[in-house]
Amino acid sequence: MARPRRIVLLRHGESEGNSDDTIYERVPDHALALTERGTRQAAEAGKYLRDLFGQERVSAYVSPYRRTRETLTALALDPTLLRVREEPRLREQDWGNWQDREDVRKQKAYRNAYGHFFYRFAQGESGADVYDRVGAFLESLWRSFESPDHPPNVLLVTHGLTMRLFCMRWLHWTVPQFEALSNPENGATRSLVLGPDGRYRLDRPFEQWCVPHAYGELE
Repeated sequence: MARPRRIVLLRHGESEGNSDDTIYERVPDHALALTERGTRQAAEAGKYLRDLFGQERVSAYVSPYRRTRETLTALALDPTLLRVREEPRLREQDWGNWQDREDVRKQKAYRNAYGHFFYRFAQGESGADVYDRVGAFLESLWRSFESPDHPPNVLLVTHGLTMRLFCMRWLHWTVPQFEALSNPENGATRSLVLGPDGRYRLDRPFEQWCVPHAYGELE
């Protein structure tokens, strides 16, 4: 088994939805493009990743959303070293259909009170649903490591909540531990780095906005 030395998770650059939440009323979530600022954020991330990967090969998985695909393009990674696969299981948490701004704001307030992991959007998914499909993707990812010539780097170009849930699944965080963390900024990365003991660890933590509830501590 050729496990990669690092698994890098990248949140897409700023999208039209990040800068104007009324756009969800007229443009499907999956079709939102990067803003000019988002393209610059992706280009900056590309500089960092090119230095990080050097001349090593990279196996990249990208969410099928327009903003993640545009982010991958803006990274300007060497195509001769890059193997790209579109991966729908890394998509954003689904809201389902068109969105009404006032209804979205109301549901987000409900989600904040109820909990981001368990709250299910009226026509979409809960965080738990995203966790399940991320878990299914992880099984596929692990099978890919069985190839003896698997690239030493994995890159996941995805979304903020999906990044947190991927790490929750990989690192066995409890629900309260997940709830206490914030999404990374647009264009930000987190890396799972393989240590000498054979375990992966985050290169830097997610920002924590509160202390996890006590019931999250398991014996």
